[in-house]
Parts: sequence; structure tokens; C-alpha cells
Amino acid sequence: MFLSSITNNLDAKGRLSVPASFRSHCSDSGFEGVVLWPSLDGAYLEGGDVSVLAHYQEMLERLDPYDEGREALELTIFGESERLSFDSTGRIVLPAHFREHAALSGKVTFVGRGRKFEIWDEVSHEARRTSLREKARANRHRMKPA
Repeated sequence: MFLSSITNNLDAKGRLSVPASFRSHCSDSGFEGVVLWPSLDGAYLEGGDVSVLAHYQEMLERLDPYDEGREALELTIFGESERLSFDSTGRIVLPAHFREHAALSGKVTFVGRGRKFEIWDEVSHEARRTSLREKARANRHRMKPA
């Protein structure tokens, strides 16, 4: 699982150090890197190991093959995803279009979401985190044991 929130520096060349625990999780899946894509829900990136895309594929295969929504999701998720390999120091190079989509420069925050993770501009993430913490507190009673 991807856990925690960790802020790292994005350099001018687009190099970004992936947190060690995230690298380890991805490497355990057999690929020495991450898979990233621009989020459909806002100005941030989503990512994970290769298994997260397999999970999305399973969900999409439940839809009719000629469903327009399925086609749009497949083309957007898989067509915009990229495999980014770790360099010898555990960094990836974020393509310019990813940095532009998420307005990334300077401080960047990785946010664990269990099966996947998000990459945010630090300031945007902090504003969102405060709001989400209030929602989580208000909804904590909804979590029930199996």
C-alpha cells in the first residue's frame, strides 16, 4: 500500500525523488519505476505500480465494449499514462505536460491512497488536506467493520 504524505523538491529539469517506501512498493511489483497519469478530477497526478492499471482494466471490462464512456476512460487513462523509470538515485523525470497539468514546480507532495498515490503542488495539497480532514472527521462514523 502507498501510505503517508511526503514532500520533495522538483528541480528545474523535472527530476523528482520518489519516496523510498513508494519506490520499494513499485519495485516489488516487478517494474523499477512508477506509472503516472494526469488526474481526471483536478490539477494533480495519479500514479502507482503497474497493478493499479490492471485494476482499472478489470473495472473497465465490466462495461459494454462499445460504451462511449468506456472508450473515453480507456483512451484517457491508458492513453495518457506513462511508465517512468527510477534513475540510480530513485528519481523520475516528470514530462513537461505532467508538470503543466498539475502546476508543479518547487515543492511537490506525494500522497498515499492505498492502491495508488497522488502528486500535488505542496500549497494546493495543504489547502485540500485541511478541507478533507474536516470531511473525514464528519464521516468517520460511516466506517464499519466487515
